[in-house]
Amino acid sequence: MVTLDELLERDKKREQDGFKRKIRIGQIAKPGSGGREKIIVVPTTVEEKLVHDDISFRQQQEGEGDPTGGTGDGQEGDVIGEQPVRPEQGEGEGEGDGEGPGEGKGGEHEIEANAYELGKVLSQDFELPNLKDKGKKKALARYVYDLTDKNRGVGQILDKKATLKKIVETNMSLGNIPDVSTIDTTRFIVSPQDLIYRILSREKEYESQALVFFVRDYSGSMGGKVTQAVVSQHVMLYSWLVYQYEKQVETRFILHDTEAREVSDFQKYYSYKVAGGTKVYTAFKLVNEIVEKENLARDYNIYVFHGTDGDDWEKDGKQTLAEIEKMLTYVARIGITIVEHAYVGSKQTEVEKYINRSGILTKHSHLIKMDVMAENVDDSRIIQGIKNLIS
Repeated sequence: MVTLDELLERDKKREQDGFKRKIRIGQIAKPGSGGREKIIVVPTTVEEKLVHDDISFRQQQEGEGDPTGGTGDGQEGDVIGEQPVRPEQGEGEGEGDGEGPGEGKGGEHEIEANAYELGKVLSQDFELPNLKDKGKKKALARYVYDLTDKNRGVGQILDKKATLKKIVETNMSLGNIPDVSTIDTTRFIVSPQDLIYRILSREKEYESQALVFFVRDYSGSMGGKVTQAVVSQHVMLYSWLVYQYEKQVETRFILHDTEAREVSDFQKYYSYKVAGGTKVYTAFKLVNEIVEKENLARDYNIYVFHGTDGDDWEKDGKQTLAEIEKMLTYVARIGITIVEHAYVGSKQTEVEKYINRSGILTKHSHLIKMDVMAENVDDSRIIQGIKNLIS
């Protein structure tokens, strides 16, 4: 058994030697509800395997257990059985309806990691950037005890520098230092009140805190791979922020079609589906209203990450752009991810068109980023998208 860090370090060396990475972050399994931040991470790898025994091949398919051997015709080296490396959809693993949370008793996973540990992996092994500036919005994290206060005459540890300074001041006032070029320390008079000590004191320790709004288009066109890509990226973004802010992160979840609504937890954010149209501005408007009503900008470094397929009934994007302009007055970062359907081809979606046309990405490049990717993305492209959004 090896740790996830050891697997990834071995995989990084493979890449340095000119080979493709084999370890993948796998899939994020059914996030918990009720505010629990546990995330299941399954690192996977695929190795081509040669099957030597047709009996073992048949028994493993039928679930009869591991065989001890086999007999039959054939010479050594003959191919007597073949098995696909990746099972076809609907065979073995992956049974069910596909999108949405799974059901059943479940099973054991190779590795369980909480959001902080996943964020550490993404930051270190996949080289997501660290935040250099976590903002000025801080919260009281805890009280600590440190030798910060000074006391004359008595205390725990003598502060030599402060004590020497006080002794010199006392003797200058007494006239024991007539010439600073010829100081005779043997003539110094030392009073007990000249001794400066450090004493243990109770101190408040503050940590930067963040609030992240995850915003998802859940209109009728957002089914299947598009939603999977958006949600997977948002889980990774959350984990990255949890690691960067030392777990001082709160979340809010917004869904929108032609109207926007807030849901209470990630489980609902992930699984809810409707079949309506799309008005993107309603989501940004709702975020602005929540921030203003609850005065959140006063206490939090606010992040907003929006995932969509790029469809929008508002072709010119005037209302959306107006809400984004309001948001730019208080956010630490806005990240817009567009996951395009295969049928879009080389064309641009409505959201991509009006965002690019507005010039907002250039004018406010330190506050807002946009990334466009196809629906058939793997984990490496999703992580690259995160780099694009937080760079």
